[in-house]
Amino acid sequence: MPTPTKGPRLGGSPSHQRLILANLAQNLFEHGKITTTEAKARRLRPYAEALITKAKTDTVANRRQVVKVIRDKSILHTLFTEIGPAMATRPGGYTRITKVAPRKGDNAPMAVIEIVEAKQFGAQNQTAKKAKTEKAAPVEEVETDVESEAPAEEVLETEAPVAEAEDAAEAPAEDDAK
Repeated sequence: MPTPTKGPRLGGSPSHQRLILANLAQNLFEHGKITTTEAKARRLRPYAEALITKAKTDTVANRRQVVKVIRDKSILHTLFTEIGPAMATRPGGYTRITKVAPRKGDNAPMAVIEIVEAKQFGAQNQTAKKAKTEKAAPVEEVETDVESEAPAEEVLETEAPVAEAEDAAEAPAEDDAK
């Protein structure tokens, strides 16, 4: 059992807090960004990011876990077809919280939480898994053109003595300075 939240909850009881977070997440996925109190935005961030992480891989199990929270089928479809695949290469940090001016009525600190734009990241630890039935294709050797490689080696050979000559010219000047 997870450790209960210490201090006052967002709405009073744990079940009410769960409903508030589910509604906030649903509105976030529907509109892309929402304005709410800073405390609700901070509680919503890990909650929404876990749902987006599940939406990155569209499996039946992930859909069933997300449908416990997001009850609207159109928003669920948007999450799994647009938001999840857009964040497929992103390793985390799908949301951004920006503080705005306090609320006029009660001076509560307000914040805007939004889904960040999809940005392509290099595959760090993401490797494609091979299917068990798939056989490895034979590796074909590609012939290299010997003539095209020779000039590149000649250029390197001609540059190396020049660099050594410059180093040799600088070395006596340093000895004279001492």
